[in-house]
Amino acid sequence: MEEFPEDAPIRVRLEELLRTGLRTEAEPRAYDPEMQQSVLTRLQKIPEEEIAERIAIAGFTLHPYAAEGIEEACETCMYYLSHRQFCALPELMLPVRPEWSCRLWRI
Repeated sequence: MEEFPEDAPIRVRLEELLRTGLRTEAEPRAYDPEMQQSVLTRLQKIPEEEIAERIAIAGFTLHPYAAEGIEEACETCMYYLSHRQFCALPELMLPVRPEWSCRLWRI
């Protein structure tokens, strides 16, 4: 895996927030275009440095989300950069772990 040392402290902070009980909006999932746009619009209004609020709105979880027989994990999302363990969704742009998930997950 390629090294991105600047990602490590952010990833650790995100994991800490999620492990210590940050409430996130994991549901409803953003499967339809209207819901996707609603979540993306909300994220666009949040400053980049407001990480806790961004991951709360995006609905991050520390584990894959199971829906209709499909396991939704960051590592299977189209926005996931595996070489960096990073979410490249423009409204997020955050280091993540492969087993995490968010409600904006896409194949």
